[in-house]
Amino acid sequence: MPHIAVGKENSGDIQLYYEDHGSGDPVVLIHGYPLSGASWEKQLPVLLEAGHRIITYDRRGFGRSSQPTTGYNYDTFAEDLHKLVAHLKLRDFALVGFSMGGGEVARYIGKYGSKGVSKAVVIGGIPPYLLKTADNPDGVDGSVFEGIQKAVTADRYAFFTEFFKNFFNTDVFLGKRISEQAVQASWNVAAGASATASLACVPTWHEDFRNDVARIDVPTLVIHGEADRIVPIQASGAKIAKLVKGSRLMAIKDGPHAVSWTHADEVNAELVNFLGKGAAKRAVSTSQ
Repeated sequence: MPHIAVGKENSGDIQLYYEDHGSGDPVVLIHGYPLSGASWEKQLPVLLEAGHRIITYDRRGFGRSSQPTTGYNYDTFAEDLHKLVAHLKLRDFALVGFSMGGGEVARYIGKYGSKGVSKAVVIGGIPPYLLKTADNPDGVDGSVFEGIQKAVTADRYAFFTEFFKNFFNTDVFLGKRISEQAVQASWNVAAGASATASLACVPTWHEDFRNDVARIDVPTLVIHGEADRIVPIQASGAKIAKLVKGSRLMAIKDGPHAVSWTHADEVNAELVNFLGKGAAKRAVSTSQ
């Protein structure tokens, strides 16, 4: 199981768990809260088949990565990603972020620029700015985030149970597009996350990414469920598409937050179309 050390906390290394599969044009998949890189299981085989090298990793505090009590902010998350990219010596790589992962995509380019980044994809992402303010009237009221923090503090396990109902819109899709077992599997991953991270990540959801998004200058695809109850499309996906010149918005009808699972076929088709067929492209250019 490969890990990379991205820092230290007292006597211990802070290590990120990652997986590196396939060959071809690299694609880095960045998961959402409160899951891990394993949540991309519906996308992994399709993108491998399309000829890409796929890198997934677990954000600090989640999955099989270390669970420090520090570093739960987007500058650190982007730095962690940058260290992974440098460690793997990636070039011409695509960044694909879901939910919180969309924040890493934005902050990475905002902080380090787009050199080496070929394309960007944001699925149900939290940029550009989720918090309702005088200059951002379409945002989410701050009391919502405060309520989530209180719920996580009181009983994060009970919170996760309620959270996943709206994550997958189970009242609509349970037994149709997602099983009880798949929801339970997500809950199990969430329960294994750091208690510190589970709480500390919540205020990062209303980070102001507007300056970061303004720096995105690579081909960009935005995918968002029209019925997203976690991150409303009008507060996020629709705005990213307007702010990033030449980007494309794919709004999934009736799609919940976790469209990468419930609407995997539609998402995968769009990803393959946007990212291209890595090995096939090179084979053609080599033969010519």
